Amino acid sequence: MKKFIFTFVLVLTALSASAQYRVDRLITAGRSALYYEDFVLSIKYFNLAIGAKPYLYEPWYYRSVAKFNLDDYVGAESDASEALNLNPYINDIYDLRAICRIRQNRFQDAITDYNSAIRIEPRNRNYWFNRALCQMESKNYDVAQSELDSVIAKWKDFANAYTLKAEVYLKQKDTLQAERWIDKSLEINPYDGDAWTTRAYMALARKEWKVADEALTKSLHFKPNNVNSYINRALARININNLRGAMSDYDNAIDLDPNNFLAHYNRGLMRVQLGDDNRAILDFDFVIKMEPKNFMAIFNRALLHDKTGNLKAAIRDYSTVIDQFPNFWTGLSYRASCYRRLGMTAKAEMDEFRIFKAQMNKHLGIQPRWSAKTRKEVRKRSEVDPDKFASIVVEDEPKYEHNYKSEYRGRIQNRQVETSYLPMYQLSYFPNVQNLNGVQAFDKEVEQLNMHLAQAQAKQNGGVSGKQNAAQSKASTNKVYIVCTKEQLDENSSLMIFSLIDKLSAELSVAKDIEQKKSLLMRRAIAHSVLRDFEAAISDFTYYLSLDEKSSLAYWQRAVCQAEMDEFNRAEGKGITNIHSAEADFSDAIRLNSNNAYIYYNRGNVHAGRNELSKAIDDYSIAIRIDSRLAEAYYNRGLARIKSGNKQAGIQDLSKAGELGLYDAYSVIKRINKAK
Repeated sequence: MKKFIFTFVLVLTALSASAQYRVDRLITAGRSALYYEDFVLSIKYFNLAIGAKPYLYEPWYYRSVAKFNLDDYVGAESDASEALNLNPYINDIYDLRAICRIRQNRFQDAITDYNSAIRIEPRNRNYWFNRALCQMESKNYDVAQSELDSVIAKWKDFANAYTLKAEVYLKQKDTLQAERWIDKSLEINPYDGDAWTTRAYMALARKEWKVADEALTKSLHFKPNNVNSYINRALARININNLRGAMSDYDNAIDLDPNNFLAHYNRGLMRVQLGDDNRAILDFDFVIKMEPKNFMAIFNRALLHDKTGNLKAAIRDYSTVIDQFPNFWTGLSYRASCYRRLGMTAKAEMDEFRIFKAQMNKHLGIQPRWSAKTRKEVRKRSEVDPDKFASIVVEDEPKYEHNYKSEYRGRIQNRQVETSYLPMYQLSYFPNVQNLNGVQAFDKEVEQLNMHLAQAQAKQNGGVSGKQNAAQSKASTNKVYIVCTKEQLDENSSLMIFSLIDKLSAELSVAKDIEQKKSLLMRRAIAHSVLRDFEAAISDFTYYLSLDEKSSLAYWQRAVCQAEMDEFNRAEGKGITNIHSAEADFSDAIRLNSNNAYIYYNRGNVHAGRNELSKAIDDYSIAIRIDSRLAEAYYNRGLARIKSGNKQAGIQDLSKAGELGLYDAYSVIKRINKAK
């Protein structure tokens, strides 16, 4: 009996250790998926980890990061709170929850979180800066100034703190102090787009149009996607009579933000001045669609309908405005003119009488548009004065695009480099839906694997015959594809792979035949790699190679997983442990299958990732020699050649990649030519 109890305890211990190992793998796989921006898949992993061990804070924390990147700030905050309940001593989690609360405009709650984060890690200047920014957003200007003084005392070269101090002074209407601090900021960092934006706002407030134009030009050089900067520079350019430049700025603003009210409204006014009446109507149509009761836009559209001869439409718009402003004599005068041109004399006379009665002492002429005086006049966004229908519109308060100092929007997504190398070729259960020219990548050994899998499945279904057997076999066999993509799985695909892994694991536990074991191991290893559980995949491929050391596929795919793990570890700030193993495995795969272009291409990627450009170019060249239509090899070789200083040859390679169907190559060529 004692022996039985002891054995039972050992079994429980083993099961407990196994469960811990499984949860650790789930968390690792989830973090890997997180890094590759497959946030939905990462959440599935963390769900499983939480289900197994809900008392661990890590899966709650990482699931919060995933939700944050999906813009689910409420869900991210909830998970971060649960993580903090389990472990209240992790400063990064307070930071994450604070950013979630900021996204919900709950600045006081964010301040509370930063208080906790600073108590744990007082040397992190981002926490101090963000807290001061939250104080300013909460209109606690004196507190914000005091906290920024502390930041500057600790980090004298932190230019952003000087810029923020200037902005707070502007909020307090102290332009002299604001100017002094912005000068200090630009002295420390003349490449700060935010500082130049603040400088521009000061110039706009003083109607120093040329100074504002120059400052915003510098700001846009460093932050080219700032919509408000384009809109404000357009205002400055209108007032220095650079109408062409102003129009270009409004176009750029709308390209970046198609629903921007100010850009559409002011561009409509610009088009009126330039005589582009029909397109001006389109702009005001858009504004009115956004704001059906925007009487200023309705009146401008009425004037344009009037001018282009659509008198009935003009009368409808004039009437809408007059109903809101009964004594708006300019509108009455224009409507009366329309009535007369349509022969509706009685209605015209009625409007004219209303004008006479309401504005007896006022001149009944047409308000001049776009005079020098008009150009210098603007109206606030909320201001509704029909007499200012021709005035450029500005925001009630200057709009700053505040950049909270956080790693969460960027650490995961900063991989999106415009000229990054294309990913490795690898095995998958899903075809590459974006394959070039509709041709699926092919390798003889992969086809042999698929034939073997199909035969094994047919043998398994030996009790069924005829058409039924064929149908079952087709439905049950998981065909392996060669893909060149870091695929993001949807929910159904993820569940399918999870189910496949469970099925294969169950079959492996009872398999005795070596060939059967090999087949199951290969399939499970590929499944793990599809789910980006690289550690589990490497383990299965290693076991497979212990059974068959002459499998180029196993070496190939283990190398891919090792390289991917290294990329992930590098992003996490960990040491690189597998890169040399990956290179060795690719070399072994080439030794066993020297006619496989994809393996040479992959090894080229390893060299390119280590900035060994000549080695990378050599491998890409061999891949191209084997398969002259391998567009990805031309693309990556082109990038490697450009980075090594051979732009001409690099552009030729990119051109060939584009010719073969990889059309993104043309965008890269365009950027390179612009940079010359």
